[in-house]
Amino acid sequence: MQVVVAKDGDKSGNPFTPKGYLIRYWNKHVSNDLPKPWFLLNKASPLNAAQYATYTKLVADQNALTTHLQSFCSSANLMCAPDLSPSLEKHKGDVHFVSYGDKNFTNYGTKEFGLGFNSFKNYTEEENFPVNSFRRYGRDSPHDNQFDNYGPGGNTPVQSFNSYSTNTPGGSGQFTNYAPGANVPDLHFTSYSDHGTGGEQQFKSYGNDGNAGQQSFKSYGKDGNGADSQFTTYGNNTNVDGSAFTNYGQTANGENQNFTSYGFNGNNPASNFNNYGVGGNGPSETFTSYRDQSNVGDDTFTTYVKDANGGEANFTNYGQSFNEGTDVFTTYGKGGNDPHINFKTYGVNNTFKDYVKDTATFSNYQNKTSQVLASLTEANGGKKVNNRWVEPGKFFREKMLKSGTIMPMPDIKDKMPKRSFLPRVIASKLPFSTSKIDELKKIFHAGDDSQVAKMIGDALSECERAPSAGETKRCANSAEDMIDFATSVLGRNVVVRTTENTKGSKGNIMIGAVKGINGGKVTKSVSCHQTLFPYLLYYCHSVPKVRVYEADILDPKSKAKINHGVAICHVDTSLWGPKHGAFIALGSGPGKIEVCHWIFENDMTWATAD
Repeated sequence: MQVVVAKDGDKSGNPFTPKGYLIRYWNKHVSNDLPKPWFLLNKASPLNAAQYATYTKLVADQNALTTHLQSFCSSANLMCAPDLSPSLEKHKGDVHFVSYGDKNFTNYGTKEFGLGFNSFKNYTEEENFPVNSFRRYGRDSPHDNQFDNYGPGGNTPVQSFNSYSTNTPGGSGQFTNYAPGANVPDLHFTSYSDHGTGGEQQFKSYGNDGNAGQQSFKSYGKDGNGADSQFTTYGNNTNVDGSAFTNYGQTANGENQNFTSYGFNGNNPASNFNNYGVGGNGPSETFTSYRDQSNVGDDTFTTYVKDANGGEANFTNYGQSFNEGTDVFTTYGKGGNDPHINFKTYGVNNTFKDYVKDTATFSNYQNKTSQVLASLTEANGGKKVNNRWVEPGKFFREKMLKSGTIMPMPDIKDKMPKRSFLPRVIASKLPFSTSKIDELKKIFHAGDDSQVAKMIGDALSECERAPSAGETKRCANSAEDMIDFATSVLGRNVVVRTTENTKGSKGNIMIGAVKGINGGKVTKSVSCHQTLFPYLLYYCHSVPKVRVYEADILDPKSKAKINHGVAICHVDTSLWGPKHGAFIALGSGPGKIEVCHWIFENDMTWATAD
């Protein structure tokens, strides 16, 4: 009896835990006796038997569950935003925060007279869901403010600055290494530096290497007098990053705004400049290396420098993207008094509406940027292409999976927050549809405009999206759901695999012994990828015509085995879009080549057992 309990229970041998139940479920629904996939079974809920019973009762009454949310999230290993109440802490004089996180300052640094310096170092470092808020930050104060190493490596950092440096007589702000490598950052500045006199705001290395996410600046520098702003290496190397600038520099006097290396090397960055520099007096705007070497990208300039007095706007090396993006200029420079607008080495633009044509100079304007830059990738000879989202080794050809091949390996590390599955009994009682999103937001304490609400909405929309041609899909919000879906597609005699570890990431590797799954023939498989959600959620799908391989991964110098990788090769790419990163990296186009990629950490692929 004890042997059975130990086999079918968790580490304590208790069969009544969620993990014990999952192991029994695997034994019942998978027909072979091959070694169990502990990398999957260890994602079961960590709740003990008593907690499991308690929260199963609470979930029947969702109002009861939401009142115990923080303890539930902690016990069940979920990703939930902390509930922060306003902080009325007073900070006089110079304040230096060395290690800081999860605070909600209501009135920080207001009316501090004389010179001073506040700094934040190692702020919310590598936290899972950091939430911070500054209301009325530095108002009427000439103090300098510096944020160093803010939110590095965090998951879904949420940061709000309301009324930042309003009415300041001088004083500067500097954001250095702000939210680098963050996963889905949500950063907001409202009424930033409004009515300020002098002073300089610098954003250096802001949001670089981030994944998705958004930044918004509302009423930035409005009615300012001689307050300069610099955005340097802002949002570089990001994946689907969004920035919104509303009422930026509106009716300001003599302000200089510089965007240098902004959105460089990103994947489909999107920026929206609305009411930018409207009614200003002598504003100077410079965009240098803006969205350069990015993949696609969309920018919108609405009522840009409208009714301005004098001033100039310079676009240098703007929008040299690898695939054609969309740029829209509406009522640009209209009503201005002798504005000077220069476009030098400007990429593809689609629309100029209500544009004062006699004020603009176009030098080396390229209307077919994607064709010009595509020549760099012809016949896989695109060594000059250095776009992060087609990093070397992210996609490769099937012929590379041969013993002795030396090839680059991408970063396969899991960037998602660490979470566990909910027990199926609990997950099945929680709402899981866009029609019931309000109930979910209430349970997880998500405000309508919060990042948690957006995260939930995006995941549900993707789960409810119609499958692509030839695709069979399902979102698995419990491990049991994943087992059910995989066995429904492949039968009960299945094996699930993942790459063993992350060694070899971002370096060269040597391929060792290679084994084709199911004899290396075209086969069926089910691949499962993590989705950002409060609890562990996987998007699982089966696509036609693939081959799956296992390969030993060796150190190219010592020839020692460092990893055991799983790769999937898509034999039919005819339905892929022509702008897919695989074709940028490898050349060619849809249906002309097969495309292979590694299974990343914590993702997995299922196949019929050999």
